[in-house]
Amino acid sequence: MFVSLHSKTLPELELILIFAAVLTINKRNIMNRYETVFILNPVLSEDQIKETVKKYEDFLTSKGAKMIAKEDWGLKKLAYPIQNKKSGFYHLFDYNVAGETIEQLEVEFRRDERFMRYLTVKLDKHAAAWADKRRDRNKQKA
Repeated sequence: MFVSLHSKTLPELELILIFAAVLTINKRNIMNRYETVFILNPVLSEDQIKETVKKYEDFLTSKGAKMIAKEDWGLKKLAYPIQNKKSGFYHLFDYNVAGETIEQLEVEFRRDERFMRYLTVKLDKHAAAWADKRRDRNKQKA
């Protein structure tokens, strides 16, 4: 939206600035749904894996995230070697959080040598519905 400020009076300019500030604040506070899948190094012990998962779950909740689901997919063979490893421990987080938290999370992932790969995707309403259906179907199988 483009507004010419030259033809506006002072009260109109104040209203425009207030409106722009409110839009900026609202954009920051929007909670989107995300899904993060990450692969941990296979040489880690069970305790180290649990500690790592707990650390990043706590990181997200400290940033205001609401965890929807957490899944441990276990040790899986990789399609191709990553860091000369042929397998890895897969985990999935499903959560709601503000968008700027994702960048902070991924910086932490890059710094941590226990992570081999990660992928975070923003879920739209259709993907979120499919994820919920998949999770319910997997609960019924178990």
